[in-house]
Amino acid sequence: MDRRLAKSVRFVSLDVDGVLTDGSIWVGADSPLSAPRELRRFHALDGLAIRMMQRAGLVIGFLSGKRSAAVRLRARELDIAEVSLGSREGKLSALRGMLARCGCTWDQAAHLGDDLTDLAVMERVGLPAAVVGAVPEVRAGATWVGTVPGGEGAVREFAEALLVARGEWDGLVAEFREGGRFAG
Repeated sequence: MDRRLAKSVRFVSLDVDGVLTDGSIWVGADSPLSAPRELRRFHALDGLAIRMMQRAGLVIGFLSGKRSAAVRLRARELDIAEVSLGSREGKLSALRGMLARCGCTWDQAAHLGDDLTDLAVMERVGLPAAVVGAVPEVRAGATWVGTVPGGEGAVREFAEALLVARGEWDGLVAEFREGGRFAG
């Protein structure tokens, strides 16, 4: 990852389905008359990676085209205030609002995505990134493409590449060697 580009990032936007999760959505109900429940599986490696990026001073946002109580809960667990789930205006408009609230420009933003709904955002941010399983159009527009599938630690892989390029990874790892701990 380009060091200059990585150092300019202040905001990291993460798609959810296919990035933070493997893209599976489990829907079920206790009975035919009960309300459906939706479950998502998140990887612990990604949670710690998000905490490490936050520790490095980066603002993290979740950006999804689908509403989900499970995703909202995960965002709360990770102290992520910038969350847009199922915005009618679309991801581009939602991210524009997030950046404005955080005082960041498009050039100071990174986005990790995987599908066509991420294209407009990726064409605007300073650091467009894709997981290994991203569709060809998204991979073609990405400055960085990972090797780990979504939901299997893809955010961790991206976070490590970003923090290494910024020169912050070793210092964060040293905190763990000294007995430090991040919640997440």
